[in-house]
Amino acid sequence: MGQASACDEQEIWNRWIHSRDREAANMLIKRYMQLVSYHVQRIAATLPKSVSREDLKSLGMIGLYDALEKFDHKRDLKFDTYASFRIRGAILDGLRKEDWLPRSTREKAKKIEAAIERLEQKYMRNVSVEEIGAELGMSEEEIISTVNEHFFANILSIDEHSGEEDREGQSYSIKDTRTATPEENIVKGETLEEMANLISQLNEKEQTVLSLFYREELTLTEIGHVMSLSTSRISQIHSRALFKLRKLLEKAG
Repeated sequence: MGQASACDEQEIWNRWIHSRDREAANMLIKRYMQLVSYHVQRIAATLPKSVSREDLKSLGMIGLYDALEKFDHKRDLKFDTYASFRIRGAILDGLRKEDWLPRSTREKAKKIEAAIERLEQKYMRNVSVEEIGAELGMSEEEIISTVNEHFFANILSIDEHSGEEDREGQSYSIKDTRTATPEENIVKGETLEEMANLISQLNEKEQTVLSLFYREELTLTEIGHVMSLSTSRISQIHSRALFKLRKLLEKAG
């Protein structure tokens, strides 16, 4: 039955590749829709709740359609890999263009950064989220979510001209990771070692959540099932872990 299914899918691909059959295209879109859901879930985990998942899904669908139109079946590359790259890129591009981070959040982030600097100069040490909250009259959750959202927005801004996208031709290039240079291997090794040292400073639950989310690529809901905790609790642990890592990275830098 597995062989028959594989043959059927190849037939669908043949209809699309050779005659651009629209019915075949719809069947392939349906077949790979799970990739859109996967990337929407992962990216949404780092965004404020005000960002609509339906909007992210629409952006992801644009990426999936684009992948189907431009996929070169002659290349030694799986469609899943190519489509994932396009889907994620389309979602991130959409977020950049929309500037989803509200002005109020940007202003709040500036106040938090100023408070952190002020308190650290006063106490001559790293300050806790609780101390920052007491200084500003804000909840811990509000501080963590604001800092993480602002941090992610900065990453999007920095990444905008990373060279992954050719604006003029609207085409993406995928680096051949199989031919990494010796210099790249050294830098990668040093970066991984540094991150491992920083992550080891987190508590056990935070390390587990980060490992399951980024290494095992589970969703927050799936991690909740594994750890017998609610999705909201896992989300809190994930946010706090990112907050701590961000501060550790700043100190290390």
